[in-house]
Amino acid sequence: MNVIETNKLAKTYQQGEVQVNALNDVSINFKEGEFTAIVGPSGSGKTTFLNAIGGLDIPDSGKVIINSTDITQLKSNQLIDFRLRNIGFVFQAYNLIPVLTAKENVEFIMLMQGDSVKERKSRAEELLHAVGLSQQMDRRPGQLSGGQQQRVAVARALASKPQFVLADEPTANLDSSSTANLLDIMYELNQNENMTFIFSTHDQRVIDRAKRIITLEDGKVISDKNP
Repeated sequence: MNVIETNKLAKTYQQGEVQVNALNDVSINFKEGEFTAIVGPSGSGKTTFLNAIGGLDIPDSGKVIINSTDITQLKSNQLIDFRLRNIGFVFQAYNLIPVLTAKENVEFIMLMQGDSVKERKSRAEELLHAVGLSQQMDRRPGQLSGGQQQRVAVARALASKPQFVLADEPTANLDSSSTANLLDIMYELNQNENMTFIFSTHDQRVIDRAKRIITLEDGKVISDKNP
């Protein structure tokens, strides 16, 4: 079953007097349970594509269909609600709320969804345990290492029980040990819970774990392989 279908996505940016084709007629489908890396040189369109399928950026033309919904046709408030309930995000910069504890950061998205206190507490504790942070639940981001903060971000991304998780350069700020640990956790969630992960990455360590590798260049798909 396709979780995401993209059809002829195009996106153009103006850089000074130069027009840049960030996406050029991109059509890619993703099935449930994928562990996929989107690769390519800087400026190839990786992040633009991830932002398009995550509803963070609207393409100039083309469709992004998630569970039969073309998100390019949603109004702004509908799109915010759709993202909240269907898509998990892991960013390079973690994007945790500094005044909240690890547990409160994970709970926050469930609070926005209107879940009960009991549900939020139970789910946050379960997820933080799954990412190996049972002992750090009550620490704020400033009291955690970079690797630990990114693991909180993964737990937060999964809190809403999304259809899939988009990870934009999630290992860029991590050392080798933290990267291996984070990838182990994500791979385990993929294997055991069939969670779909789509990465935008330059990191060979991520690419080596991927079950599918899509290469973009100048906004076009130049290869799509299952290693």
